[in-house]
Amino acid sequence: MELDFDTPELADRVYPILASLVTPRPIALVSTIDSEGRVNAAPFSFFNLFGAKPPICAFAPGNRDDGTPKDTALNIQANSEFVINLVDEALAEGMNRCAASLPFGESELKCAGLTTTASTTIKPPCIAEAPVSLECKTWDILEIGHNRMVIGLIQRVHLRDELYDAEKQRVLSEKIMMVGRMASPHWYCRTRDRFELIRPE
Repeated sequence: MELDFDTPELADRVYPILASLVTPRPIALVSTIDSEGRVNAAPFSFFNLFGAKPPICAFAPGNRDDGTPKDTALNIQANSEFVINLVDEALAEGMNRCAASLPFGESELKCAGLTTTASTTIKPPCIAEAPVSLECKTWDILEIGHNRMVIGLIQRVHLRDELYDAEKQRVLSEKIMMVGRMASPHWYCRTRDRFELIRPE
């Protein structure tokens, strides 16, 4: 089977096909603030890390159905700061509630029953219930067709004490039960089933 995305019959199927094939994907629950200091939170699974020197991440906030940017994109364009909050099993339901389309300025966090904690280097807050939060400053925003990719420089990492061995400077990944995005539109996975492969010399 070969799919040609340049054909008219697949024009509206690109997202669901790709989103169902490239799985599992990590989920960024992104917190931003608007010009009045109101907090917005929205999940994105078109997200990942892309380097360590400097530490960078990127995610892709889309547009509304009418073609206007969503709140996350508007807020980042206004102040160039955001927090990537990672999503574990305990946060999955709250993350999903943050995906609701609310009027501009209305708090997704309040509707989801989530709370915030202050960031160290930027104004947008971390989500207190997240196991890991990455404070980011925007490096660039790339506009490619109807896609928007926000590239962020990671300034600080916040994680629960029990997830990090300070003496060995090692993340205790076996204690982090992240969820991943699976097939479009409603599927997710747990990451409890793991196996190890030692890289050859």
